[in-house]
Amino acid sequence: MSTKLNTSLFNKKIFIQAAKDSVIKLNPAVLIKNPVIFIVAIGSFLTTIIVTAGMIQGNFSSFNFQIAIWLWFTVLFANFAEAIAEGRGKAQAESLRNNRTQTKARKMTGKLEVSTFATGLKKGDIVVCEAGDVIPSDGEVIEGIASVDESAITGESAPVIRESGGDRSAVTGGTKVISDQIFIRITTEPGNTFIDHIIELVEGAKRQKTPNEIALSILLSGLSIIFLLAVATLPAFFRYSLTASGLPPSQNLTIPVLIALLVCLIPTTIGGLLSAIGISGMDRLIQRNVIATSGRAIEAAGDVDVLLLDKTGTITLGNRMATDFIPAEGVTVEELADAAQISSLSDETPEGRSIVILAKEKFGIRGREVHQLNATFIHFTAQSRMSGVDLKGDDGTAYKIRKGSSEAIRSFVQSNNGFYPQKIQDIVIELARQGATPLVVAVDKKVLGVVHLKDIVKGGIKQRFAELRKMGIKTIMITGDNALTAAAIAAEAGVDDFMAEATPEGKLRRIREEQAKGHLVGMIGDGTNDAPALAQADIGIAMNTGTQAAREAGNMVDLDSNPTKLIEVVEVGKQLLMTRGSLTTFSIANDVAKYFAIIPAIAIALYSRGNGMGPLAALNIMNLGSPQSAILSAVIFNAFIIILLVPLALKGVRYRPVSANAALSRNLLIFGLGGLISPFIGIKLIDLLINL
Repeated sequence: MSTKLNTSLFNKKIFIQAAKDSVIKLNPAVLIKNPVIFIVAIGSFLTTIIVTAGMIQGNFSSFNFQIAIWLWFTVLFANFAEAIAEGRGKAQAESLRNNRTQTKARKMTGKLEVSTFATGLKKGDIVVCEAGDVIPSDGEVIEGIASVDESAITGESAPVIRESGGDRSAVTGGTKVISDQIFIRITTEPGNTFIDHIIELVEGAKRQKTPNEIALSILLSGLSIIFLLAVATLPAFFRYSLTASGLPPSQNLTIPVLIALLVCLIPTTIGGLLSAIGISGMDRLIQRNVIATSGRAIEAAGDVDVLLLDKTGTITLGNRMATDFIPAEGVTVEELADAAQISSLSDETPEGRSIVILAKEKFGIRGREVHQLNATFIHFTAQSRMSGVDLKGDDGTAYKIRKGSSEAIRSFVQSNNGFYPQKIQDIVIELARQGATPLVVAVDKKVLGVVHLKDIVKGGIKQRFAELRKMGIKTIMITGDNALTAAAIAAEAGVDDFMAEATPEGKLRRIREEQAKGHLVGMIGDGTNDAPALAQADIGIAMNTGTQAAREAGNMVDLDSNPTKLIEVVEVGKQLLMTRGSLTTFSIANDVAKYFAIIPAIAIALYSRGNGMGPLAALNIMNLGSPQSAILSAVIFNAFIIILLVPLALKGVRYRPVSANAALSRNLLIFGLGGLISPFIGIKLIDLLINL
């Protein structure tokens, strides 16, 4: 799936649609799902009724009218934040939907081939696809092997191999066969294909609240009820204070003022942005070509503290590379490197190319052109277990260079009446014990030495693991290697623990053991044998190139099939939690600041002694112009701060791999302190403009 879409906040189409949706979302059945904004909407409605009644009675209040306008803007801005987040997902879904066509399928009925529409295929049907055919629906290759273009799903132009009977048998509807022929068994019902799920997920239409969101909503609702009770009791206190001050009861707080005060004190900022934060978390995951089945899965990724990672392809490159030349007695290392390079010139495997490069880099031996050597290259076979080259010298002397397994080279040398040194055998045994692959090189009856091949640890992976460790995440390497080899690679990669000679049962058992200790476990896999562990893990990421069983067992699918994506998913989850926590801190700090800014301003006249300024005026540290301008400034600030924070909610707070304590300290310093200071500045500036 290509995600290179213009889904920015300032996309005109998304912006206009979000503006329309914010009005549509004024439906009470939609608003009630967000209790805080629902309270604001009720207050807006009541204030509007009061203003309308005043107009009918000929007692229009411009102050009440302005409060009503800005209260409605607060609701609309909160709806707009959610609509913008949803609009980005809908734009991606629309692109996918527009790319789909009415694909024809070649359905097999017995031995007959019948043409039908893909929408008519059912689970269990058999279809045949050849070069140029679009695969009509999700399925599994049951016969044949073919090269498939999956760019419609992954965005990658390089074709992949799909074949029957292995871990790469799953195919996805909408992808295209570019060579050979395959027979596919359909594994999904119409409307339930992978593309259908992607569209449903990116639209976010059925996004359920996560446990953390529900808990936060309950907390925000509780705070709102507390402030509601506090505001409801204010008129009684004010009435008593007005009587004690000798002021008329008509100066008591009106219902519009009480509503405005309530809206300013309840956590409307985070209430208005909560849905946008959750939806944008899924959006950021989609931008990384990972599809999550729910927002719950993304949050779990943020809470994961144990990661199980396959060694091959994740921690190591997956291809053995030459790292050293170890010569036999009486042979120079340059001679060994030269012979190994010549024998590898026609070897297109990663191992062969690495030998050529190592000889060039280490000893400056230039790679020679194959056609200039007058050579006959001997390619590797499973029977011979060696490869090499037959050469003729300038004097017409013929000689043979071979490289391969220890046993194969021993037989080759001895068949030429040569001697196989014990020291070479000792080197081979030691390298094998370390988990490396030894290749022995010989010329005719003489053994030249050993080429040391090893699976290279990916560059930068040790630093990534160090970052995860700072975040309190434990990394466990899973490998089928023996314990000695696993220990050596684990030490080089910097993982916290390793699991050698791993089996599907062993992986499942290890996940359950970690979960029993209270840990949340993440894992990535692609094979049917990974399915039980993927299903058991709190975060199970299945690679799109994997089997159908693996994709169904996991709660996320990586469309790029990149084994290191698990680390990125954890970072997205962490960023989602950090963004929600940061904006919650900002919102609550805002409420505290607005309390100290507004209450003193509206209580200036209480207990006054003739000059209209009572002792409570000393608490009006912001020196706001009047109680009316204080209320109006706070309401305007409360509305605009939501819209100003929409880009941050969508983009997310900048992620840094730090410990929980460091993240909390930074959160309190930036968003806590910022939330306290910004209302004082914002409300004062708005008050100055109003009083001008």
